[in-house]
Amino acid sequence: MFSIKNLNSGYAQSKVISDISLDINKQEIVAIMGRNGMGKTTLFKTLMGVIPTMSGEVVVDGVSLSTMETFSRVKNGIAYVPQGRMIFSNMTVLENIQTGLSSEYDGKVPDDIYALFPVLYDMQKRKGGNLSGGQQQQLAIARALATNPKVLLLDEPTEGIQPSIIKDIAKTLKEIRKLKELTIVVSEQVLSFTMEIADRFCVIEKGKFVYQNVASNVDEKIISSYLSV
Repeated sequence: MFSIKNLNSGYAQSKVISDISLDINKQEIVAIMGRNGMGKTTLFKTLMGVIPTMSGEVVVDGVSLSTMETFSRVKNGIAYVPQGRMIFSNMTVLENIQTGLSSEYDGKVPDDIYALFPVLYDMQKRKGGNLSGGQQQQLAIARALATNPKVLLLDEPTEGIQPSIIKDIAKTLKEIRKLKELTIVVSEQVLSFTMEIADRFCVIEKGKFVYQNVASNVDEKIISSYLSV
């Protein structure tokens, strides 16, 4: 479903992502673990076309996205929930979700999105900036799902969210995977969260994958050693 082949990217002459390759199956959840500054966000922005690819290829469901603009990548099935959520604080919950909808929906939010996030249905007219951190994260995910993606990228979804809400997000992501038949890639530093949801783990260090394993065989101590400062 989702393939990254020998991907290299960075800023100007500075390479940050070095020869990253990864093949992800349909409905698989993959966790990209690593400390701040190791390349997680740069990798995601490269996958979305926000940062240009120096070399390599990104493929979703057999279609190469490598030379596409960001909006075309979204149209071809990849959605992104950025670090810090980046919702539109002065727009209502409904308006935020509508920004992700294609014209065929005529502004009507699909019922399955509200089924996943009932609190957003109750708060449709509330400004996004007036929501709690956990509610804003739900809104950011709902906005991404409105694009009807095949692959969902989540950049540090637990950042700034209280532990009880983190458990709710983990449960919701597993429901989304099943309901939408989505492939999900999540970057994180909170190992307890990813252990609850991920099928496979990749640790990124200085722009390269230095450890990979399936969840059933993963060594938490090894991952923790890469996450410690």
